[in-house]
Amino acid sequence: MSQDEHVDCSQALYRMSEYLDGEMTTEEAREVARHLTECAPCLEEHEREQIIKQIIRRSCSQESAPAQLRTTIMQRITTICDDGSWAEVTQVRRISEG
Repeated sequence: MSQDEHVDCSQALYRMSEYLDGEMTTEEAREVARHLTECAPCLEEHEREQIIKQIIRRSCSQESAPAQLRTTIMQRITTICDDGSWAEVTQVRRISEG
């Protein structure tokens, strides 16, 4: 989004998860935040999604994945190389648990 471009409701709602998860650039987040201050229906949706994420986070924090799960997932992850062949991924960036 450029500075001349304003976020409309469809854009704000479509990208709400990115906004809540902190996955936007500073400028994009600023534009969504500005839209939320001007649009009560989108702000209500933002609050609903925030509550849902909190509930899910709380309910999932009590569950722990089996110790072997990460190893199994890593063994099954593959990627396409530049030459079109497949290769196992040996390193994956850990996604923060926001």
